[in-house]
Amino acid sequence: MTAWLATHLVAAALLPPLALVILLAVGLTLRRRRPRLSASLILLAAAALYALSTPWVGGLLQKSLEISAPVSPAELQTADAIVVLGGGRRTDAAEYGGDTLNDLSLARLRYAVHLQRASGLPILVTGGMPGGGTAAEGRIMQHILQSEYGISPRWVEDASLTTWDNARLSAPLLKQAGAQRIVLVSHAWHLRRAVPLFEAQGLAVVPAGTQFARTRVDSVVDLLPDPAGLRASSFTLHEWLGILWYKLRSIFAEGTP
Repeated sequence: MTAWLATHLVAAALLPPLALVILLAVGLTLRRRRPRLSASLILLAAAALYALSTPWVGGLLQKSLEISAPVSPAELQTADAIVVLGGGRRTDAAEYGGDTLNDLSLARLRYAVHLQRASGLPILVTGGMPGGGTAAEGRIMQHILQSEYGISPRWVEDASLTTWDNARLSAPLLKQAGAQRIVLVSHAWHLRRAVPLFEAQGLAVVPAGTQFARTRVDSVVDLLPDPAGLRASSFTLHEWLGILWYKLRSIFAEGTP
């Protein structure tokens, strides 16, 4: 078992929906021996599932991760490069005859193209092959940029498996070319974790988030559970767990002689 797979299995067990399934299973197991505790666990699992599945709660949770407003034209003018973080792939996509980007990566790439056309800045794409597959995220992003947008990225980093790796492996490429201040493109809920990692590599970072959270209740639909709401909540809790893990990792690394 790879470290990447082990990490994601542990994370899955700590996050919804699997964590709620585990909680429900424990409650059902205790139904005869501890009926009150069983009822409490089952009720907790049901209430948490309902709340986390509503678009309103999902939006509120994602808003807690946002660290900046949308990037401004003035901020673009101060930067040396645009860095796009891969957000995942669809492996062996039948309609494309192989690996391609998932919707998260495509949203980030499209926004990076928007910023590049507004600024003329060179682009670095970063992402490897976490979970296997045949093509790295960085290489797929390079292909899409060239074939669909007519833009060639100046740098391609294709070995990273985590956001930590994205920063560690991208920084030398940028510094060798004299790029010290970057526009970092990712989802708005991901930048709280990503920005400090690039800053730790000695780079100045302009956060460039896409898909900012919506927190208004415009209709009763925003209070009804749906898959999109649960997805938003799961992403947010995954990010907070990742932030905690990286902080612990930094502490352990500092204590290593």
